[in-house]
Amino acid sequence: MEYLQILIGFIGLIALAIPFSNNLKLINYKHVAGGIVFQVILAAVLLKVPLITSFFEYLSNGVEVLKVATAEGSSFIFGYLGGGESPYVESQKGSAIIFAFNILPFIIVMSCFTAVLWYWRVLPILVKGFSAVCQKLFNIGGPIGLGSAANVFVGQVEAPLLIRPYLKDLSKKELLILMTTGMATVAGSVMIALVSMLDMKFDGINLIQHFLIASILSVPAAIVYANIMIPSNHVTDFESSNTPRVYESTMDAITRGTSDGLNIALGVGSIVLAFIALVYVADSIIGLIPLTLGGEPLSIQLILGYMFAPIAWLMGVPWSEALVSGKLLGIKTALNEFVAYGELASLSEGVLSDRSRLITLYGLCGFANFSSIGILVSGISAMAPEKKPELIEVSFKALIGATLASCMTGLVLSLYI
Repeated sequence: MEYLQILIGFIGLIALAIPFSNNLKLINYKHVAGGIVFQVILAAVLLKVPLITSFFEYLSNGVEVLKVATAEGSSFIFGYLGGGESPYVESQKGSAIIFAFNILPFIIVMSCFTAVLWYWRVLPILVKGFSAVCQKLFNIGGPIGLGSAANVFVGQVEAPLLIRPYLKDLSKKELLILMTTGMATVAGSVMIALVSMLDMKFDGINLIQHFLIASILSVPAAIVYANIMIPSNHVTDFESSNTPRVYESTMDAITRGTSDGLNIALGVGSIVLAFIALVYVADSIIGLIPLTLGGEPLSIQLILGYMFAPIAWLMGVPWSEALVSGKLLGIKTALNEFVAYGELASLSEGVLSDRSRLITLYGLCGFANFSSIGILVSGISAMAPEKKPELIEVSFKALIGATLASCMTGLVLSLYI
């Protein structure tokens, strides 16, 4: 029955995107099928090949070093609030973790570290290799391949910077691919913060491995959905083999990476604060309606849960747990991934099985929410003002495509767990 559910999931998640297509006759189903097969094979390699899994173990050890290093810096700045020796005894494990002082600093440090690795040409080698595969498989040009692949490591606004000279020449489909891959992935700087939030809930699981795999798998899925929604054969390619330079020196990478990380951290913190407050106000108003769903009073989370429960089932989550998983998917889409992962971390034991928790973790991995639309439109249009009307036009399709891409990645994972 699980395999039947997975088969229905593949058909259903693709079918959900077809009504949003500009031209049903031009959809290249060969590319769609090829993208799904590529995801399935890539997932097998990343999850099952011993050499790759060993690499993730070393990477996890490196992340632990970065977490300790970040704690050293944050405790120096914020004292015990930032992870220093506490003058109090914790009532329970994790109760002393403060989001602003213990989670957001990881974004700043990782943004700096990522910038340095980019200048040292470590990340570009990985990105170009992945980009070349996507170009061959999906018939896309170098700029879009590079911009899409870069989203695994850098932010959704930073990735378009790598192809800034070519933004003005991109077609609607290519802009859609850029936005969809940006919202279907999670930047390296944010990954570490999310790992820190979920460490205690996923004890014994290499979270950085799963976050990285989720982002990598979501890139081809996002391209597939963009190709369904705006099918086109237009290809914009590099004028030369050289890609634009981002940083001038190691020190420039450190300073600019730190500055970018601070802006991201402040943005994340302020958005989380505002949206949690807005949800509370909305729930207070909705609570005045004397109706219930499944015996529970109406709330934003409950309404979203019923809306997204069928999609959670298509991801491979059993129907008995689909409502809980659907709530989290809805929260991520309406609010953001930090709020959704916070809710996942606070779930009681047994509410979701280990398998469903991991599938849901993959489904939540991405920036696909309404605030990201504004961030992407304003960020990319600042680099190419003439493209703003087209960015606005494709933005809703990008949100739908990115949400479905993350869910498709969760479904692919369900084949192997």
